[in-house]
Amino acid sequence: MVAHSKVAADNAVSADRRCRLEPPARDPSQARAPRGLARPSTVQAQSDTHFRTFRSQADFSSITRASTLLDACGFYWGPLTVSAAHEKLKGEPEGTFLIRDSRQKNCFFAISVKTATGPTSIRINFQAGRFSLDGSKETFDCLFKLLEHYISSPRKVLVTPLRKVRMRSLQELCRKSIVATYGRENLNHIPLNPVLKDYLKSFPFQI
Repeated sequence: MVAHSKVAADNAVSADRRCRLEPPARDPSQARAPRGLARPSTVQAQSDTHFRTFRSQADFSSITRASTLLDACGFYWGPLTVSAAHEKLKGEPEGTFLIRDSRQKNCFFAISVKTATGPTSIRINFQAGRFSLDGSKETFDCLFKLLEHYISSPRKVLVTPLRKVRMRSLQELCRKSIVATYGRENLNHIPLNPVLKDYLKSFPFQI
């Protein structure tokens, strides 16, 4: 499960006219202990979290699924600060990116990416069950569909994820190859036993 800290936002400095970048985190001494995600029916005091409770069970389910996929993807770095994320990306090739928890109010996740001018961070907005990059009008019902879209874009905004463990397992590589060959919409029709099908469907993305 993803945890978030209550950190007040500083003024964002824009490095892209179409994207408002996430502001740097304040002094760690101002951060509260991490808190879990709140179900729609859960009532919390304002001091407990800087997020509102979910408006619907559908929104809660969307974020829960995104969190599960993030835990499996290998390039989710959790409550990493802006400066720490940029430091990790500084020596990487252009287009290298990672996903982390956002420090911005009312925002769950952020992408940190190495651009031609250096590392930068972009908030991932979530509204009415749809994910979008801050400043973009394109929305997706799944966070990883958003990532696939920008990876396949001719602009090559995102290219390669920065994984915590650089060497991927043979199982993961086989799953990626099968998904790329058949497409995630056809996984149920592949003549495999249910256990293998469940593994394929646990992360049906070409990332």
